[in-house]
Amino acid sequence: MKWTNSLIPTVKEDPTEAESISHKLMIRSGLVRKLSAGTYCYLPLGQRILNKVINIIREEMDRAGALEVLLPALHPPELWEQTGRLKDFGDIIFKIKDRTGKLNLLGPTHEEIITWLVSNEVNSYRQLPINLYQIQTKFRDEIRPRFGVIRSKEFIMMDSYSFEKDEAGLDASYKKMYDAYCRIFDRCGLPYKIIEADTGLMGGKGSHEFTCPSPAGEDLFVSCSDCNYSANPIFAPVRTSDDGRKTTDVPAPTGVELKPIKEILTPGKSTIDSLVEFLSSKPHKMIKTMLCKTPDGPVAVLIRGDHELNLNKLSKLLASPASVELADEATIEKVTGGAVGFSGPVGLKDVRIIADYSVQNMANAITGANKKDTHLLNVNINRDFQVSQFADVRVITEKDPCPTCNKLSLKIHQGIEMGHIFKLGTKYSTALNAYFLDEKGIRIPIIMGCYGIGVNRILAATIENSFDQNGIIWTKELTPYPVLIISVNQSDEQIQKASENIYDELKKHSIEALWDNRDASAGIKFKDADLIGIPLIVTVGRELKNNKVDIKFRATGKRESVALDQAVDFIIKNIAQPPPKAGAGQA
Repeated sequence: MKWTNSLIPTVKEDPTEAESISHKLMIRSGLVRKLSAGTYCYLPLGQRILNKVINIIREEMDRAGALEVLLPALHPPELWEQTGRLKDFGDIIFKIKDRTGKLNLLGPTHEEIITWLVSNEVNSYRQLPINLYQIQTKFRDEIRPRFGVIRSKEFIMMDSYSFEKDEAGLDASYKKMYDAYCRIFDRCGLPYKIIEADTGLMGGKGSHEFTCPSPAGEDLFVSCSDCNYSANPIFAPVRTSDDGRKTTDVPAPTGVELKPIKEILTPGKSTIDSLVEFLSSKPHKMIKTMLCKTPDGPVAVLIRGDHELNLNKLSKLLASPASVELADEATIEKVTGGAVGFSGPVGLKDVRIIADYSVQNMANAITGANKKDTHLLNVNINRDFQVSQFADVRVITEKDPCPTCNKLSLKIHQGIEMGHIFKLGTKYSTALNAYFLDEKGIRIPIIMGCYGIGVNRILAATIENSFDQNGIIWTKELTPYPVLIISVNQSDEQIQKASENIYDELKKHSIEALWDNRDASAGIKFKDADLIGIPLIVTVGRELKNNKVDIKFRATGKRESVALDQAVDFIIKNIAQPPPKAGAGQA
């Protein structure tokens, strides 16, 4: 492709609205343009890369035995109501009405639709197993779209669904998809971590995330440097010690004198940070009392001051997924009799009190007094209040031991979630009547698995992990073109002819090259070459008088002076090499 025949509108300066490296470089290198918040146009270079990602995904899904389909983006709400997810997803679903006034949804995901399809087409064990996938546009009304295509309102996703007759079949399909995902991300040249994760609104009994480490990621994962354990912090359990108590970085008190409880005025000190400063204390000496609304009424949850409540764990403990939430101000005042920010366990009546395991090690703690501008000092469990149940209801921290090896080697990282796989079980098949007759003629629900990849995110994640101060560094698999030819002076007939000969010879070898034949300065061309990040840059210029061209490796900056008549062979040999490892991402 000749540059003058394409549309590659590069930009010198970083766009002011861009927050992440990938967002900045995708705009500057002419891959995308923002239409509105969370929606992007893909320009020719961006579309080529997107197609390469899609082709890799399609090849590996086909290799794994999945069959491609295409499902509607427009969904009837009735199917979502049957599974209960219309309420669970809430305002994130785009809702539109047609000309008759009928409500329709723009699909954020397709579990309901694929299950409806299979329920009408599969009715015998002889038709199972089957795995269907699609590559389709999804829509989610994000409150705050961020980081370009990493978090957008409209995005492309590959979603695959396996349908099995038993749990053994589900395990086999899950492993097959797990391996296919590894091949996909390996081929894209991406660093990734496979993380134990929670199933969330998808439901089911098990899941893994494929996450690319990146400061631009909005997802967190915890990993152990000793045993390679990785998990979503919301999913990760806090390790149980040999005596059945939860281990903690603050040991249980021994021989501590339990001091008399004391009320103290704390005007306006409704947060842990403000209270720490006011009392010259430490967060781990305080107990946060978090009021939560559940289907069975309010619950008071006690968390150490330096810890974070894990609503996901609490929901599972109470067997109420997606129906446990923090109480509103009116509920807090009604239950405690005090203002928000001053709640405490002492004196609470007719409220179930659940305490995190770390709280049971505390003595002479500081809590709210259930009065405005008032706290209590020297509060102690059993003497001053009773706990209904101790449980692991907090988010794991770097100070906790690893859940697997028990070593203090945990670190919490940011990452971009690129893929997620789930063992759904029968949640959707029972709700949507997807049953089959087994070998004995018994009607039972189909067992399902679900597997998704964020296609657009792979572009962003690649850039976040492979760039330098000059621009993007593409891998061999994802580069829009494997070779860029630069004519330093396009008006020079000899340079123009030599460039064209290389370009034509590469085409004969089925190698697509981008030829920068613009009437622009060499400096502009060199800067754009580094910006768009094509792996091999062939410069036809000053060395032509010696019948040579300059070939630069974008990833390393290494240059080779190559004889003109050997340039094509050199290019063919080097683009066949494995791609360089992703860059360190130092800007």
